[in-house]
Amino acid sequence: MPLSRDAISPVQGSSGGAHATMTKQTAHVTPVPAIEQASVNPANGAVPVVGIGASAGGLDPICEFLAAVPPASGFAYAIVQHLDPLHKALLPELLQRVTRMPVHETEDGMPVEADHVYVIPPNRDLSFDGDNFAVLPASGVRGHRFPIDSFFRSLAARSRERAVAIVFSGMGADGTAGLTAVREAGGLTMAQLPSSARFDPMPASAIGARVVDIVAQPGEMAAHLGEWWSSHDGVAPMQADTQRDALRQLFQLLLKQTGANFSDYKLSTMLRRIDRRMKLRQCETLAAYVACLRENPPEIELLFKELLIGVTNFFRDPKVWDYLVATALPQLLEAHPEGAAFKAWVPACSTGEEAYSLAIAFNEVLEKLRPAAQYTLQIFATDLDDDAIHRARQGVFGAGIADDVSAERLQRYFMPAEKGGYRIRKDVRNTIIFARQNIISDPPFTKLDILCCRNLLIYFTAKLQEQLIPLFHYALKTGGMLMLGSADTPGHFNELFVPMAGAGRIYRRLDASIHRVANYFPTRVSTVSVPQASEPHHPSMNGNLQNQVEQLLLKKHAPAAVLLNAHGDILYIHGRTGAYLEPAAGKANWNIHAMAREGLRHELADLLKRAAQSEGMIALRGLIQRDSAGKPSEALDLTAEALPESGPLAGTLMVTFATVPLPPEKRRSRSNNPQVLELEQQLAQARLEIQAVRDEMQASREELKSANEELQSTNEELQSTNEELTTSKEEMQSLNEELYTVNAELQSKVDDLSLVNGDMKNLLNSTDVATIFLDSSLRIRRFTDRTTQIFKLIPGDVHRPLSDIVNELEYPGLQDDAQEVLRTLVFCERQIPTRSGGWYTVRIMPYRTVENVIDGVVVTFINITESKLLEQQLRSMQKGSE
Repeated sequence: MPLSRDAISPVQGSSGGAHATMTKQTAHVTPVPAIEQASVNPANGAVPVVGIGASAGGLDPICEFLAAVPPASGFAYAIVQHLDPLHKALLPELLQRVTRMPVHETEDGMPVEADHVYVIPPNRDLSFDGDNFAVLPASGVRGHRFPIDSFFRSLAARSRERAVAIVFSGMGADGTAGLTAVREAGGLTMAQLPSSARFDPMPASAIGARVVDIVAQPGEMAAHLGEWWSSHDGVAPMQADTQRDALRQLFQLLLKQTGANFSDYKLSTMLRRIDRRMKLRQCETLAAYVACLRENPPEIELLFKELLIGVTNFFRDPKVWDYLVATALPQLLEAHPEGAAFKAWVPACSTGEEAYSLAIAFNEVLEKLRPAAQYTLQIFATDLDDDAIHRARQGVFGAGIADDVSAERLQRYFMPAEKGGYRIRKDVRNTIIFARQNIISDPPFTKLDILCCRNLLIYFTAKLQEQLIPLFHYALKTGGMLMLGSADTPGHFNELFVPMAGAGRIYRRLDASIHRVANYFPTRVSTVSVPQASEPHHPSMNGNLQNQVEQLLLKKHAPAAVLLNAHGDILYIHGRTGAYLEPAAGKANWNIHAMAREGLRHELADLLKRAAQSEGMIALRGLIQRDSAGKPSEALDLTAEALPESGPLAGTLMVTFATVPLPPEKRRSRSNNPQVLELEQQLAQARLEIQAVRDEMQASREELKSANEELQSTNEELQSTNEELTTSKEEMQSLNEELYTVNAELQSKVDDLSLVNGDMKNLLNSTDVATIFLDSSLRIRRFTDRTTQIFKLIPGDVHRPLSDIVNELEYPGLQDDAQEVLRTLVFCERQIPTRSGGWYTVRIMPYRTVENVIDGVVVTFINITESKLLEQQLRSMQKGSE
């Protein structure tokens, strides 16, 4: 479903207006006042840079944007386009016509100056070296280059919250990953309205990834840029001490609408991201922003997305992954020589790159070691962001992952996606279960072999970190691995985890004292007061005899029972439940899933699920419980019933426990009844036949498996061919984009040349001098209208030899004189009569090109008939006077 513009940003530009085209009037567009009022003072720090990325169809929106920018905005503008590496770029010359700012083709070491426009050279990448540009050799091959992403990442690292990145028209998804980096750094991201772009995949990809703050027409972006900078430069940093009440109200609004409690996140991180939304909303105070949130609920969702930390990529910190593949995972396999089904949990997985990296690493280890035993890895990947989980489930990633994933891994574990980019291989995808989960308030996964929580703890307060580390210890098995980010540590819990030698941030779980394990267990219902189980008060014999009898009967004959809410939290306990439930270690937790004894948890969870989905009582009879030796010890009857919605206990479930005797072992003696003996023989025969059928089915299964392997081999060959075709398609698409860009530049030059040609033609015709331009073979190249009075010329005579054209001149040596001028480079001038009695001065001069090369001759014919007549009259008068 396409996103609505309001869902992307509340400050997007209007959708009106047709697609902009570059005209000669573009340079005269009135500058936008908003940005002029917010001009930047470079003296306050490094010059802020606006990065502009575009590809096919990008020339028009770039010109439209620059035409709207005043020459004294205080920003530097760096333009990165997909250019043909073999073609000289014409972009600087074309852009100079629409802006009064100087336009340069960027050179290595060129300083960044305000109010200048910089254009990337062909076949180069652009970066920064301090306050200077760094021009680097192009990385990647044609079709797999992402210069826009590369530059935007460098811009984010240089300018942080002062960075501005814009994506215009183009094919592919180059720029999306770069916009993500700029946005996470606190900068401003903008994209062209897709309906106004000649090619919309680039801006549509960025908008679809939800990394764009403002979507607008190119001509409107200058105004948004000015408003953002004015807010950025004018609002003082928020002081938490003076705005506690406003923050509390803001967190309550978030909790009420999204169910997420951000009060345990680091305040500095929260304030920085809240400040960013305030600037986009142009709210000067936090109280004003809270009022804005109350009036505009969609803004709460936008703030929620802003506060979530979505920074992730494949194989982040490569040294950690190299150690995991080379040492840690092989050691885990060695510890289970008989085979094992491992479990892993990746909390805060965002869009899934970390979870997929772990699955790929485990597959690589299995392919390298090829163990005889069977090993599997089930990964649970969770996150608070539903949109991120949805994208992770798709398993589709942009082409930019080629920067983080090697070409070999791309070939082995990914397939080309339908609209560009890559799709994770199906068997790798099937090893991961994605789900929404809040690590702060939801119970953790348990009995884990691997827990990968990288670069999450740094966003939490120290108090919450001290609660989560023991919780991780509780979730892991003995010897399990805890993977933390480069900035995370287990803190002072040295007796819970020990670092693995040479592993960086990978830790091994240790057994610890019961007093040091998790003292914090998340629960959704943290404010519910848990009633204490208490024995009923027995009245004395002098009281109501009926009540005494009822209490005695309930105590001795009624089954033990608990009353639960919808999340499994215990609200009331009746009778003795110690044989079925026990308190969990650590902080008191009244959730039945945490308190159920071993052997009851899975069956109880299934029973509660069925009871919640059906009406009436659901029973589970004769559940065998075993002792520590594995022998049956007792049997249980469990019942669960959802209580009526109309009653006082609506929304609750009642669970009862009852111990019943073990079923007796059945013994039977061999019967002498002939019919029984016959039936036993038939049963034995039937078993033999079933076994034969099973053997045949096994043989058929093996044959089918062999056929499936052959089909798989054929499929892999077809897949390889498809990948080669996809690569060729990407290269052709890249070439097409570059040619489109070149064509747009050349079309602009053709328009200019057509204008110049028209000016020259009018100039030559206005001189009223007959002129013929001849090439070095004396073929006609161009002629003026006046020439048709001397030579019988028509437009179709261009490129014909001059000697083929009938003329009025009595000048048979015209060809010879022209050849002599070409040979000697000395002009020739003669007075030649016409057959009709007229006279012309014929001047033949060499034709010199701009490069000072002789490439033909120019023949001019000046009518001197009147001068000749006057000369004859003068001579006649002189003879008469003699």
